Formats: sequence, C-alpha cells, structure tokens
Amino acid sequence: MEDENTTIIMASLSALSPSHLTNLTHSILSISHHHRRRLGAVLSSPTLFSLTLRHLLSLSLPDKTHLIANHLLSLLHPLLIHRKHHSSYAVTMKLRDLDAVVLLLFLCETHQLHPDVLEASADNWREILGNTYSNNMLSNNSGLWTCDAGILMPYIETLVRCKRFVDIMGGYNHLRRRDQKEGYQVPAARAAVVALRAVEVFNVAASNAGEVECVICKEEMSEGRDVCEMPCQHFFHWKCILPWLSKKNTCPFCRFQLPTDDVFSEIQRLWEILVKSSELHVA
Repeated sequence: MEDENTTIIMASLSALSPSHLTNLTHSILSISHHHRRRLGAVLSSPTLFSLTLRHLLSLSLPDKTHLIANHLLSLLHPLLIHRKHHSSYAVTMKLRDLDAVVLLLFLCETHQLHPDVLEASADNWREILGNTYSNNMLSNNSGLWTCDAGILMPYIETLVRCKRFVDIMGGYNHLRRRDQKEGYQVPAARAAVVALRAVEVFNVAASNAGEVECVICKEEMSEGRDVCEMPCQHFFHWKCILPWLSKKNTCPFCRFQLPTDDVFSEIQRLWEILVKSSELHVA
C-alpha cells in the first residue's frame, strides 16, 4: 500500500510545471522547518515536553487518529493548491496539537529505527529523544535541503505514513458509516460556502452553454439578479444551493466536490484528486 501511495504522489508531482514544483518545494521547506522548530522546542524544554507528552497520553486512539488525520490534511494542502478547479483551505492546528503530533510521529520513527531505545522509563524519554534529534539534525546538514528531491522525499515519506495510519485506523469506521446509510453525504465546509461568488445574471444563455435555469428548482434565472457561481462555473439560485450544500458537498449539475469539515471525507476527496492527476499523467 505504501508503494502504491508513493507512486500516486510521485506521478502527481510529475504533472506539475517547473514553476509550480519550485513553489511546492518552498512551501514544504517552510512547513518542515516549522515542524522541526516545534519538535526542537518540545525536546529542549522539560516543562513543555512533560505537558505535550501528558496531552498525547491522554488522547484515546480515535483522538490520535483524528490528530494525525488533521496533520495529513495540512500536508496534502500544498500538494494540491495548484490543481485546476481545486478548492482547498489550509488546515490550522492548535499549537498544542501540532506539538503532540510531531512528538508522536518522532516517537514512532524512533521506535521503528531503534525499538529498544524507548524501553527505558518515560522519565528518560526527553533526553533519549533529544540525543536522537540532535544526531539526525547533524546528519541532515550534509546537503539534505540542497535539491528538490532532498526536500520532497522526507515530506512524501511522512505523508505516506500518515495516510497509511489513517486508512487503517480511521478509514474503516468512515466506510462503515457510509455503508450504514445508503447515499451517505457530507455537507460542504462552511468556509467553502462563504467563499462562493455572487454574480449578476447577464446573458446567461450565451455565457454558460445555454443554461438558463437552476437545475435544482428548474426555474429560469432572471437577468439582473444575483446568483451563486460554483468553482466549476455552474450557476444556481442562492435560495436553492444553500440548503443543498448544507447536506451535500457536490455540485448538483456536474458533481464537483467542495471541501468538507469532515476530516476523513476531506482526505478521501483530496486523495481522489491526486489519483486522477496521476492517472492523467500516466495516460
């Protein structure tokens, strides 16, 4: 599964223009430095480490899954920002949650590479992890950030690991929810609805392939009145589209998907965009 996910991401990256790839690497570099600074701050402060570890240990497994899912969304955002007709909103995490997730990922990485290290008392974890972090930073100074591959590969590896964890821990419950209710739908994100454009109807028939009616109510759109324009460039009466988007995140005409506030549905939506872009590149 990890190889398949990596292939999808690499194929999607290959479809980017050189300028978009450069912008992406700059964004990822900024994100990576921010995460490293937060991890360094947690490991260097006994008080902050204790509070972060206590917060992490207080979370249930579903809460940890949700934490990593939000982190995954924040990693997916820069990868998808240049896609055509793509609507996405940067995920903001509370500093306490960001500290918890970077510490959790570092604990998992340390355990994977050195399983015996964390068998020591938790009181000694800060010192052990701090030494591991320092050694990693020293080894990474030999040119890790000198080329696009050096910037992208750690990002891709982290993204794939988070995706795999979310698929295992969160995906099953999400799919089961959908199976329990035929035609399961999620509402559009509030931020996405607020961001929709209001446009004045003017010669709609000429501007939009002959569409002169709202496909929801089947009534004509009166010229001179404001209507809603979706990112896919389809038009609807506000009184029709708002109730629709409170239940579904899809365009009634073409099924274009708006962002949602449901973390697992949003991951699925963004991943489908990646898969389609990778398939187009391979084709």
